Amino acid sequence: MKEWIQTIMEQMGYMGIAFLMFAENIFPPIPSELIMPLAGFTAHEPGSKLQVSYVVLAGIIGTLVGTMPWYYLGVWLGEDRLRTLIDRHGKWLGLSGIDLDRAQQWFYRHGNSAVFLGRLVPGLRTVISLPAGLSNMHLVPFIAYSTLGSAIWIAFLTGTGYALGKNYEAVEGYLAPVSKIVFGLLVLGFGVWLWRKRSHSSS
Repeated sequence: MKEWIQTIMEQMGYMGIAFLMFAENIFPPIPSELIMPLAGFTAHEPGSKLQVSYVVLAGIIGTLVGTMPWYYLGVWLGEDRLRTLIDRHGKWLGLSGIDLDRAQQWFYRHGNSAVFLGRLVPGLRTVISLPAGLSNMHLVPFIAYSTLGSAIWIAFLTGTGYALGKNYEAVEGYLAPVSKIVFGLLVLGFGVWLWRKRSHSSS
């Protein structure tokens, strides 16, 4: 897969990066944890035509376009038909009813901010769009939260690949503990903000 990804980047440049990140959102088994660090490494190579800032921008654009089909599936199908679709064809997309349950629990627990938080957690990045669509979350905040969360994730992956150079493949091994720490800090910060807001409103 690495050679295929690298070939697309070399032949299509920023368009290839955007396409790969679009495909990563449509077919979750294609890992952003490989795409963006490899893009960062490629931008770092001597003589590369890629600039790291545009690499990040291309990744964000591809991700946002890729989130929209999932969002609108939730809007148009509703939960019952969506579950039927996942039960029948989810294996081809790497999705299951358990994935949907997990995403829904996140969304209903954290509200619209779950879209932002979910973009930072592997395994939830794609499917968090489904409960957003199912709940008819307004499109503008959906795009805003998706953009912010995706920008942080993509910049982190790209920057790490750029810094590690040829060792960019080590990024994936570090992501599980790092993403849990980042998520924990985000949830803690959100909880403190919510507590202060409620304390202020009650006083």
